[in-house]
Amino acid sequence: MGEPWVPPCPLLWVMPAEGAYLIDEKTPSWGIEPVPERLQVLGLLDMMLLWGNLSVSLLVIVLGALLVPALSLRDALIAIVVGAVAGNLLLGLAGLIGADARVPGMVVLRAPLGRRGSYAPTVVNVAQNLGWSTFELIVISTAAAALSKKAFGFEGRWLWALLFGFVAVALALLGPIGFVRRYVRKFAVWAVLASFIYLTWWVFDKSNLHAFWHARGQGGSSLGSGIDLVIGSIISWTPLAADYTRFSRDRRTAFWGVGIGYFIPTLWCFGLGVLLVLSRHISDAADVPAAVAAGGAVSAFALLALTVDESDEAFADIYSTAVSIQNVLPRVPQRLLIVAVSAAATIGAIVINLRSYQSFLFLLGSVFVPLFGVLLADWLLAGAHYRERDFFSGPAVRPEQLAAWAAGFALYQWLSPQGPSWWIHFVAHLHPGHASWTASLPSFAAAFVLATAAGLLLPREDADRARRGSREPLARPR
Repeated sequence: MGEPWVPPCPLLWVMPAEGAYLIDEKTPSWGIEPVPERLQVLGLLDMMLLWGNLSVSLLVIVLGALLVPALSLRDALIAIVVGAVAGNLLLGLAGLIGADARVPGMVVLRAPLGRRGSYAPTVVNVAQNLGWSTFELIVISTAAAALSKKAFGFEGRWLWALLFGFVAVALALLGPIGFVRRYVRKFAVWAVLASFIYLTWWVFDKSNLHAFWHARGQGGSSLGSGIDLVIGSIISWTPLAADYTRFSRDRRTAFWGVGIGYFIPTLWCFGLGVLLVLSRHISDAADVPAAVAAGGAVSAFALLALTVDESDEAFADIYSTAVSIQNVLPRVPQRLLIVAVSAAATIGAIVINLRSYQSFLFLLGSVFVPLFGVLLADWLLAGAHYRERDFFSGPAVRPEQLAAWAAGFALYQWLSPQGPSWWIHFVAHLHPGHASWTASLPSFAAAFVLATAAGLLLPREDADRARRGSREPLARPR
């Protein structure tokens, strides 16, 4: 097969690690084919800026507000650090696997689960990305409405949701390389850094750290639940990591760029959210944007900068949703999918109010933590390297690995039931364990061990011969 056609557009010279390549900074809409060497150009700084920018989020600050006052400040900080270390280790490994495979995240899952088997996590990932896109636009429009009410006397949240929905579309159409080179480097990183420095001072200026440290938590949540909340917010990125690290220069760049880039701002954002609630006596996490807007002109400006930057997360969720759908429908134009996904998320942001989405995050953790355990085990059994045929010429389904994923999910739900009320009532009949520590790590370990055992009992070559599938035509980028 010849090299995919790339539409003509402005070019520039860049210098990757070896030699010079003529690449398109706007980035072609690359589909599910392996990324060619000429587009493997994102270095360590690019990766750290991209994932650091994705980690800095009003949504994460709001998430930190969910930890207290149920937990004491000490326990909340422990939950943040432990959850961030565990979550970012897994996220960095997901980025490394993506850089090794050079295909999108949902296509990577064809290797452990089979070509058709990967459709199951694809459906879940599309649903979670649509949910995240909607939540991001809700947070953006809520913050913008608080600012416009303070400055002009009107809120118009629906109008802000519509406006930033268009912004997210424009960013998603740039593609990962264009997004990093033209938006993050030139604008976003500086706006975020300046606003966060001020917000940090503003929060600490009203914080009585000595009193907060010695105050007891009010109960209603455990330390383990807090850890799972932090892990859940990070692990939800693991299915998306390869969508971006496939453009990185090498595996080491992807691992450290993703792991460290996302880790430091995670601690910062969660910590600010916790202190903001304690210092400003906020009873509802949804009131965080309004509280910042009421802090004065400079605070309002800092909130404005973060609000604009929040479009980054919406970009990633919308772009990855489109790429994930292409795992099932590879010939549907990516640009068309981006516009359709953005429209759905924008409509959702207009009609839904921001309230409790804590259970949403726990539910995501119960799905994606064991899923990554299966992926990591299978990748290691493959010699820590996937070949192109593992994605496009492998078996249609690998039921033994799907079973390992299901077992990890079941263990998580038994230890910490999450989901809609009817599901929780159903699990209650099974006498769940209600773990006081964390459900994420046992779930990951169980899925990893079972997937490893299944891989040793039925090696990949035997599975390929037993369930040989025909090679699917690869889609051209559109």
